[in-house]
Amino acid sequence: MKAFLILEDGHVFEGTSIGASGEIVSEIVFNTSMTGYLEVLTDPSYAGQAVCMTYPLIGNYGICNEDMESLKPWPDGFIVREISRMPSNFRSQLGIQEFLEKNGIPGIMGIDTRTLAKLLRERGTMNGMITTDCNYDMNKVMEKLKSYKCQGVVKKVTCTVSSKLEGGKYKVALMDFGAKQNIAKSLHMRDCEVTVYPAFTKAEEILATNPDGIMLSNGPGDPKECTEIIEELKKLYESDVPIFAICLGHQLMALAKGADTHKMKFGHRGANHPVKDLRSGKVYISSQNHGYVVDENTVDPEIAEVVFVNVNDGTVEGIRYKKKPVFTVQFHPEACAGPQDSNVLFDEFINMMESRKEVK
Repeated sequence: MKAFLILEDGHVFEGTSIGASGEIVSEIVFNTSMTGYLEVLTDPSYAGQAVCMTYPLIGNYGICNEDMESLKPWPDGFIVREISRMPSNFRSQLGIQEFLEKNGIPGIMGIDTRTLAKLLRERGTMNGMITTDCNYDMNKVMEKLKSYKCQGVVKKVTCTVSSKLEGGKYKVALMDFGAKQNIAKSLHMRDCEVTVYPAFTKAEEILATNPDGIMLSNGPGDPKECTEIIEELKKLYESDVPIFAICLGHQLMALAKGADTHKMKFGHRGANHPVKDLRSGKVYISSQNHGYVVDENTVDPEIAEVVFVNVNDGTVEGIRYKKKPVFTVQFHPEACAGPQDSNVLFDEFINMMESRKEVK
């Protein structure tokens, strides 16, 4: 069946429908990872977006449910050059086509994904429509594309009730703004009992449990939209409980302490982004997925310092707060999928909690 990808600048790509049939309107982004398509599909940070994979063949090792980062996929749509119809992997439980169909995600293959990625790099992230309707009305499509906004996505992806990974020396409260499962796993394997809280949980409820540390997760959307959460983070910051934040959590903490954020032209999405630790001079290769960034010149030097920067474009990748045991990173030290260079940052968090225990 034919499918079409229509961008808000008027570009039309014709290809073949994959996954579910029908029509979606979404923000179109691209990911440069060569592997890890299942982790991309099940990362809640992609809620409200359709993902173009720039690697030309996707699905060759199939789908293994153990590798999922959440219970379901979150992107609105999936865009590839070619999809593998015959996965080869002893762990594979089904093919990617079946996975997309099962979860109701429309997609398109057979288009020039290199051209699409270049367009998004040159003109910036755009809204787009994936449709199987050969008789689409371009004027009506443009109306839909211009009116679409990625809103309310944290509320869409967060858990509704708290849950716990039992056992461990350290009690960690994990705020779920769209958390990948490997964040909790990375903490649990370091002797942490992890309690996952819905995104809009009040600070008083969390602090009442007397946690040794607080983890702020990744998540989707514009951080400035999360005004209620930012107010609670101000209270958590003042508590003196060690805090470690990733991605959206990093941006929200920056906003809570007076810094600003802005939308990037096309964002960072892939598993090969170099970030430099300004303290040691060491460069890590990191996994990233974000479309917003903290403005470096709005970080108050009396409150915090930038400690990680992106080697490619110099943007802020990590902040350490001077007066509180709080540090945050834009990239993903939990790695999946991607290099594990920076997972030592979880050990830094453990050391922060241990130091506070010794003082107490």
